[in-house]
Amino acid sequence: MAVFPLLLCLLPLAPASSPPQPATSSPCPRRCRCQTQSLPLSVLCPGAGLLFVPPSLDRRAAELRLADNFIAAVRRRDLANMTGLLHLSLSRNTIRHVAAGAFADLRALRALHLDGNRLTSLGEGQLRGLVNLRHLILSNNQLAALAAGALDDCAETLEDLDLSYNNLEQLPWEALGRLGNVNTLGLDHNLLASVPAGAFSRLHKLARLDMTSNRLTTIPPDPLFSRLPLLARPRGSPASALVLAFGGNPLHCNCELVWLRRLAREDDLEACASPPALGGRYFWAVGEEEFVCEPPVVTHRSPPLAVPAGRPAALRCRAVGDPEPRVRWVSPQGRLLGNSSRARAFPNGTLELLVTEPGDGGIFTCIAANAAGEATAAVELTVGPPPPPQLANSTSCDPPRDGDPDALTPPSAASASAKVADTVPPTDRGVQVTEHGATTALVQWPDQQPLLGIRMYQIQYNSSADDILVYRMIPADSRSFLLTDLASGRTYDLCVLAVYEDGATGLTATRPVGCARFSTEPALRPCGAPHAPFLGGTMIIALGGVIVASVLVFIFVLLMRYKVHGGQPPGKAKASAPVSSVCSQTNGALGPMPTAPALEPTAPRAQTVVQLDCEPWGPSHEPAGP
Repeated sequence: MAVFPLLLCLLPLAPASSPPQPATSSPCPRRCRCQTQSLPLSVLCPGAGLLFVPPSLDRRAAELRLADNFIAAVRRRDLANMTGLLHLSLSRNTIRHVAAGAFADLRALRALHLDGNRLTSLGEGQLRGLVNLRHLILSNNQLAALAAGALDDCAETLEDLDLSYNNLEQLPWEALGRLGNVNTLGLDHNLLASVPAGAFSRLHKLARLDMTSNRLTTIPPDPLFSRLPLLARPRGSPASALVLAFGGNPLHCNCELVWLRRLAREDDLEACASPPALGGRYFWAVGEEEFVCEPPVVTHRSPPLAVPAGRPAALRCRAVGDPEPRVRWVSPQGRLLGNSSRARAFPNGTLELLVTEPGDGGIFTCIAANAAGEATAAVELTVGPPPPPQLANSTSCDPPRDGDPDALTPPSAASASAKVADTVPPTDRGVQVTEHGATTALVQWPDQQPLLGIRMYQIQYNSSADDILVYRMIPADSRSFLLTDLASGRTYDLCVLAVYEDGATGLTATRPVGCARFSTEPALRPCGAPHAPFLGGTMIIALGGVIVASVLVFIFVLLMRYKVHGGQPPGKAKASAPVSSVCSQTNGALGPMPTAPALEPTAPRAQTVVQLDCEPWGPSHEPAGP
């Protein structure tokens, strides 16, 4: 029992349990300033020389500023678990790549600044998860493409979108039309050439639209523009006014811009670029009566055309006007024609009927229309009976004529064509062989649009000098092939066949596309490379020339020395004969020098007397006798 009071005395001495400590925050990244003493937490790293997003960020931060660094990419893990981040600035870095889902955890983010980087495109997954984003700044990048679904997650909350100073030629206008809460839209300094009508009709809260310095020649009227007063500058504008800026565009001042000229605006710097009569004039100084258009005039149309059934037909219509008229076609039955399985309409006014039928004949009407009016022209088409089927053993594009030996096909080509040719007549006979040299030739054939299920093309050819038939298999999307194994100076027969899947039988069938005959050029006589022999011969000739020149100079020197010594060798001229008189030159005090006695000749020889203009010596100076 005494133990119990002792325990009671010891209990107060036991250490009391400490209260729970708050979780420690992550250390502040190097060269950054962190505000962690009070909420909201912020990490400030502007101009810190960072090469990547610091991995030791406090994930509870509400503000993260990483501007003016050298960050090149934003990875998926860089901003993971930062669910409370409200403001993110990555301006003026070198970002080229943003990983898909890099902002997926930033569901509370309100402002994202990516301006001043090197982004070239923005895909659908790069902004995924930004469901509360209000300000998106993408200016001063190199954006050339913006995906249609790139703004889907923030379409309902976005209030400010800046795409200025990029390389955008096209925009997903349908996606931009869903930004119902946007107040400011910056599209200036891009490469936009046109804006579709009604592109901004659903942007009821739009307060500023900047399309300055693009390539717009016209601005289509929009319900938004007609509802709100337009002012060039926000000074003194009412709360509901729309600020529209479109200066710096090559505006074509015709009747399509009269609606804009009639709006009340303050002074701005818009000017007309065309037509020539209004080029360079201040937009707001041009009177409404000068904004005129010219009705279309048809300048060219196809003459009456007759084709056999089953063949294609092209109807052409050209028109001019201001603005450029749009050409449409109406069939003889009164139906408006467009792109279909049997017809194609081109922007230049051409209508192509891929496969004509007997009921297609009649008067086709070309309608050219613009804002000033319309003009019509009639083109007659006659569809005749189909051509007779081509014989299986013929490689000629036209039926052979009796008595024409050139229309016959070599036996090898004829037998090969009989094996692979189909009985269905070909749709076109436009095979051409061009650019043929000594060993090469370029084969071209037209597109076989009416023939469905083409698997490949087959080229068969052989020359007049042999019976060997050569095959070449060509992909289905090719329309030309270069033959490089031909022999020079020969005539070739060539056929192109389309290999397709027969829809009725499900089997592989062939149809001749066309045939052609051509000749290769004769081969030129090959010339050997003269470089090595030419160089060796040149060296030998040069060396021989030097030797000959040296010998000639040596001989010339010897001849000159021989002439100087009187025709005698230089060593013998002195001892040829005794000298009768000798002249000596003295230098003042010195006396005359005695001469050496002359040697007696061993045999009588002719004496040579040298006559000098000087006084002879005295008797004392005469040479002594023997």
